[in-house]
Amino acid sequence: MARVAIIGGGISGLGTALMLGRRGHPVTLFEQDTRQAEEDLDRDFYHWNRPRVPQADQPHSFLAPVRTVLRTEAPDVYADVLARGAREYHDFDWFDERPPHRPGDEELVTLRTRRIVLEAALTAAVRREPTVEVRRGSRVRGLTVQDGNPPRVTGVRTDSGTHPADLVVDAAGRRSPVPAWLVAAGCRPPVVGSHRTGITYVCRWYRLRADGPRDPGRVKTGSAAGFALAGVFPSDNDTFALSMVLSTSDPTRGALTDPAVFEAVSRRFPACAAWLDLDPEPQSPVLAMAGLDNRWTSLTDGTGPVVTGLVNAGDSLVHTNPTLGHGVALGLLAAQYLAGHTDRVAADPTGYHAWTTETLRPWFDAQVTADRANEQRLTDGSALPDRRTAALAACAFDDPVVMRARAHVRHLVRTPDEAYATAEVDQAVTTWLAAHPDFTPHHDGPTRAQWDALIPA
Repeated sequence: MARVAIIGGGISGLGTALMLGRRGHPVTLFEQDTRQAEEDLDRDFYHWNRPRVPQADQPHSFLAPVRTVLRTEAPDVYADVLARGAREYHDFDWFDERPPHRPGDEELVTLRTRRIVLEAALTAAVRREPTVEVRRGSRVRGLTVQDGNPPRVTGVRTDSGTHPADLVVDAAGRRSPVPAWLVAAGCRPPVVGSHRTGITYVCRWYRLRADGPRDPGRVKTGSAAGFALAGVFPSDNDTFALSMVLSTSDPTRGALTDPAVFEAVSRRFPACAAWLDLDPEPQSPVLAMAGLDNRWTSLTDGTGPVVTGLVNAGDSLVHTNPTLGHGVALGLLAAQYLAGHTDRVAADPTGYHAWTTETLRPWFDAQVTADRANEQRLTDGSALPDRRTAALAACAFDDPVVMRARAHVRHLVRTPDEAYATAEVDQAVTTWLAAHPDFTPHHDGPTRAQWDALIPA
């Protein structure tokens, strides 16, 4: 069994530690933060300052791979997540009746919950795992590296000394210091592809009142203006978030941090207005997040691995802007692969690097493409898709064939080109357009003039 050291105790680090530990590998996880997610979810969610994890208090919807990996590798964790209030939502729940079943339909389930719920369940499971030692408040300061071609990482250095390992997993997140340490140790530099998104997020959390209305009816969770996207994230324990996405160059984005302005603007979007009409109780200030990019950090180049004895996972490997919600899914898929191939990866990481390129990289590339299109759209402020593209999006909420294709894209089953470029989907859209001859692409959100009228001068 390989001795494994994991740098970073976020979801990817915890998931990797748990899956490796349950296969008998002795694991030591190093996390510099002394605090951990525990039983008081609201306290941890709303009152834990986490500058290194800016996405922690933003809304999440965990895609199907999260559910599938947990149910396969840690069914007790999945049961705990549900017991703590997370809710399952199948994409076909939109329809009054489920369409005829096809293989794989049962997996198209979103887990609606705040990130802290999954963190708390993973933390509790790791605490119970006898093969995993968690060292909180222990910051890794560097690596021990043995000369070779390529060099080999043999452990980590902390303030308390050196910790040897057969495999080190960098799960330190998007600001991981590991690439700089490798260069300082004389390794060839990691290959980094970074793409600035130019997108900013603002959100606010609410809770439905115990004695108030609880269901907005059948309403879509997304709305759009030419220059802004708005969405609702139903979550655990009667909480939900309203979220806005704008260009970082939008001069009004700072005004949205005023709760009164945020709610006034939100009511101009049908999705948000339907939930605000339930008279929920605000739970947070308006929370902003920006300065994100899409980054792929490869520890292999044209020559081969730049180092052995070390791999990266989670945001250290692939950091994606959260518009498509890929991050946790990609992190747990990497953890699952590492757990199933630990000894082989410890000896030679070539296979792991090839797997990440084949399995995870296409979703990174899809995120880059989507964010470039969104940034251009939000900056231009008026562009609409062509009629057939708009019909594809609208048709999904009437036709299960198109909804299934949409779900396959959302849940990382098939790429958009694979899912939508079928004769069946093409025929469904053609039939829908014939039944809606007056359909024209449009935004259901406010015009720019309506938006600006709500922004203080």
